[in-house]
Amino acid sequence: MGIVDSPSRRSGNKKGRKRSKRLGFHLDMTPMVDVAFLLLTFFMLTTTFSKSNTMEINTPPEKMEVKVVENNVLTLRIADDSMAYCSLGGKAPRRVPLYDSGGNRFALSGELRQLLKQQDSSNKKLVIVVKISEKARYRYLVDIIDELNLMKIERFSLDDYTDQDALEVKRAI
Repeated sequence: MGIVDSPSRRSGNKKGRKRSKRLGFHLDMTPMVDVAFLLLTFFMLTTTFSKSNTMEINTPPEKMEVKVVENNVLTLRIADDSMAYCSLGGKAPRRVPLYDSGGNRFALSGELRQLLKQQDSSNKKLVIVVKISEKARYRYLVDIIDELNLMKIERFSLDDYTDQDALEVKRAI
């Protein structure tokens, strides 16, 4: 693994000068390759691969239309002011804070959680439709879906926030 002397060829002496001996070298790369593969194997075996956090969303076919009685639909509208506007059927929306003031910013407010539990337990055919404004934070939607999953509410749907929804938010109590 290092320098190896190799004899040089002597050519004829010219004018009585003695030619110096040239040293050649050969570098053995085997130990370096061994170390490289050892490190590669070490890092491959000790690295843990993180699983991505995904959420399964079942989407219905495009042309399928599901009929639901209006009294079984709880519409949850989220505007950009971190407030939730809940309405059951065709009633006027009720304004509910999305988060507790000064509390945990990643858990829904107790009032909203209680409302969802109460409506779900009183009506087993309840479908919750979540509509979120384009101006609202994406985190609001994620927190709502997480909370619905924690409460084991499986019948919910996501829908577009339209101009009609903006008018409904303005007439909230």
